[in-house]
Amino acid sequence: MPSSLSPKTPSESEINMTELVIPNDSNILGNVLGGRVMHWMDLAAATAAHRHCNSICVTASIEGMSFFHPIRLGQLAHLRARVVFVGRTSLMVKVIIHSEDMDTGERLKTTEAYLMFVCLGKDGRPRQVPPLNLETQEEREEHARAEQIRKRRLEMIKSQDPFGQETG
Repeated sequence: MPSSLSPKTPSESEINMTELVIPNDSNILGNVLGGRVMHWMDLAAATAAHRHCNSICVTASIEGMSFFHPIRLGQLAHLRARVVFVGRTSLMVKVIIHSEDMDTGERLKTTEAYLMFVCLGKDGRPRQVPPLNLETQEEREEHARAEQIRKRRLEMIKSQDPFGQETG
């Protein structure tokens, strides 16, 4: 069934957030807690998903989360989230975090993840997601990566029973 919803570009959904790492965000080594990073990523991704759908979206999964470098106490965490794939009622958002040392200006890519969301209507049931209009080669390549991540996730789900045990 063709969509009657207007397509949106990844840049239309893009969210940029900046967080200052304070003592409450860090462990005894002075590095930001992984759970705090995940929280920030979920907020940024949910906001990008909401922006794309103009409706509430709930987190279904976090895929391919990688921590490359720690973010230190007193540094900034710059988050960039944008929709990279859409299904019928679900969509995937890629989030990248760069740290910034405010004294030197040095930036490092610290974290990356893909978060899957389900778009919900006012009745709380899944609703159709607007199509994604890919404008650049980079967007098409990212879409292809996200499609593969989604495919692997669906295959993994099919290979497990309801109690998380592998079948076969």
